[in-house]
Amino acid sequence: MTFRISGLLLACLTFIAALPASALDIDVSEFKLGNGLHVVVIPDHRAPVVTQMIWYKVGAADEPQGKAGIAHFLEHLLFKGTAKYPNGAFSQIVRINGGTENAFTTQDYTVYHQRIAKQHLSLMMELEADRMQNLVLTDANVLPELLVVLEERRERTDNDPSSLLAEQMSAAMYTAHPYGKPIIGWMSEVLQLKRQDALDFYRTHYEPNNAVLIVAGDVTAAEVEALATKHYGGLKNLAIAEPRRRTLEPAPIAERRVILTDARAGSPVWQRSYLAPAEATANGKEALALQVLADIIGSGSRSRLYRALVVEQKIASHAGAWYSGDGLDYGSFGFYAAPNQGVELTAIETAIDAVIADVLKNGVTEGELDTTRNRVTADSIYMLDNQEALARTIGAALATGRSVKDVLDWDRNLAAVTVKDVSEAARAVLERKNSVTGLLLPGAEPPITGGVQN
Repeated sequence: MTFRISGLLLACLTFIAALPASALDIDVSEFKLGNGLHVVVIPDHRAPVVTQMIWYKVGAADEPQGKAGIAHFLEHLLFKGTAKYPNGAFSQIVRINGGTENAFTTQDYTVYHQRIAKQHLSLMMELEADRMQNLVLTDANVLPELLVVLEERRERTDNDPSSLLAEQMSAAMYTAHPYGKPIIGWMSEVLQLKRQDALDFYRTHYEPNNAVLIVAGDVTAAEVEALATKHYGGLKNLAIAEPRRRTLEPAPIAERRVILTDARAGSPVWQRSYLAPAEATANGKEALALQVLADIIGSGSRSRLYRALVVEQKIASHAGAWYSGDGLDYGSFGFYAAPNQGVELTAIETAIDAVIADVLKNGVTEGELDTTRNRVTADSIYMLDNQEALARTIGAALATGRSVKDVLDWDRNLAAVTVKDVSEAARAVLERKNSVTGLLLPGAEPPITGGVQN
């Protein structure tokens, strides 16, 4: 099935930006192999390079009870090798051939990707297909990598007050749904992970019919179909793909506050997050309206928050808002600000609440809506000049229950958003009972985190 992109493509995961794809003359093709592997091709013939991305529809929110962090840990372990390509040979081959590679885990999916000269695409597919089912794990290569993950948690979370605050706010936001767990896992559970845990998770979820292969770059659909059939087509599904079963989050009934005092915090920070619908679960134009709302309220120096707190009242060094809707089940709408020296966080909160109250009472203007559309479109010209951005956009959509068509129709849907849509979305989401407010305060002692100290 082939789609001519006549409108705009998403250009980032947190705020969908757009560019008329006719400027790149892109055809997006998609098909499935006999084993269920979903393949998407995004041609870009400006340079003889390609990006291959394999998306597994499994993330931290799909982990078994008591195994927090296993999805991210397995991502690390997939680089340990197979019988055919052992001991880090995968990464060495990529480097020798002038390519780059990486991987990442989210709550909803795990992704592995390479960018390399076009003539090596077949080799990259061979390598990726091999480790889809032939991973070899031993205690000798698993246990040292567990130490790497533990150190990553210490460095990125336990030793970073801002990350600790974000982690605690997520835990407070989700009282039942697994999004409340950190992707890297709780230290107490990561410490207990074993080789068999990784193998069980791998054999349950790393299957052709639970994956999406995306190839962007100097290729045609016919070329990719031939190569994908050769390297991936012979793989069998060794496990039955089951529907994701996640506990629904109960409707919030009370706002929550998280106050973190930490001697390592250089200055106080104020944040607030509201539980919001995801793009995959939103009704009608609600997700687009929330994206527009976040841009009007808190994106850049012309936003309402910046003008009110930084320019007019001069109480904050910066302030902004955001909407994240790329999850499978839920999204979030957030605000943040850092006070100027001598300003209390209560003053910041009062000022932000005033901006929110004005939006809830009076809505946004046609001028603000038009400006947002124009700015996002113009900014996207530069953001889309990147194969990986294109592949990430399509991949994130397909891994969270949306379609290629949803991506390609974005510009037409954006054009249909009205000020009424934005106002209704604001009133539905920006209720205090839906929120978690976080305060980061400099203090005398760092907190004890994760049950393990450095």
